[in-house]
Amino acid sequence: MKQQNLTMQDALNTAKMLSEALPYLQRFTGAVVVVKFGGNAMGDDAAMAEFARDIVLMKQVGVHPVVVHGGGPMINEMLSKLGIKSEFVRGKRVTDKATVEVVEMILSGLVNKRIVQAIMDAGGRAVGISGKDDDLMVCEADDPELGYVGRPVEMNVQVLRDLYMAGIIPVIAPVGTGMQDNETFNVNGDTAAGAIAGALKADRLLLLTDVPGVKDAEGRVMTQITPEEIRRMTAEGVISGGMIPKTETALMAIEQGTRAVTILDGKVPNASLLDLFTDQGIGSQIRSTVPRVKPRAKG
Repeated sequence: MKQQNLTMQDALNTAKMLSEALPYLQRFTGAVVVVKFGGNAMGDDAAMAEFARDIVLMKQVGVHPVVVHGGGPMINEMLSKLGIKSEFVRGKRVTDKATVEVVEMILSGLVNKRIVQAIMDAGGRAVGISGKDDDLMVCEADDPELGYVGRPVEMNVQVLRDLYMAGIIPVIAPVGTGMQDNETFNVNGDTAAGAIAGALKADRLLLLTDVPGVKDAEGRVMTQITPEEIRRMTAEGVISGGMIPKTETALMAIEQGTRAVTILDGKVPNASLLDLFTDQGIGSQIRSTVPRVKPRAKG
């Protein structure tokens, strides 16, 4: 009898959760949501499967998810196996000709197809492409000192619209093509996701990472932040290290037309769904104006 009561309570909780999610499901119907899936957030096969289910659920309820992924740990592993030494300047990988070939192989091949397969296993339809396909992401060298590290300067996102309007989830490897000699460029995953979200005028950009969000001077996670606060906190040194490129990406995406950006912990179960479809939300949301009242995800 006790087990039956527990089962009924679980069912009631599920029904209540679905009922409370209705306004959010209505709010995000037809919305474009770009999700950056980081190499560290990928975790094991179970984490990958959970992420894929979340993405398929978004598509099932009328959201248009666009996945952009990283793959740093996998690239490091392969470079190590091949005896190619990795060097970093200001947190970015120095990418010579040999390294960029490995980067493209791992990102466009192993990692990209693993995510595509996980989405298909979860019942979705997905197609994996890179930023080189259909000149999606045309780049120029970010810094001569970094070699083949690219900065997107021209975005051609119609191929992504064609895919998601056909019911297919695009999965994008952050590898771009050069403007002059069709070079291959390694593009930071966050940078690529921000450029794609901006070009699509996405409703939301979710940066899944391995930290709970942007912290204030006292170490508390800030749930709502404006671009002005980001700039001030960066100037004061409150935002530092690896959080700087993420917040810079957020500002760039918002300036280009993305409605809001959330930096959140990708290791939290169902992180994307929590941010989009619950009152509580998760992580730090950056938008040009902070809504005065919650729920956060409705704004």
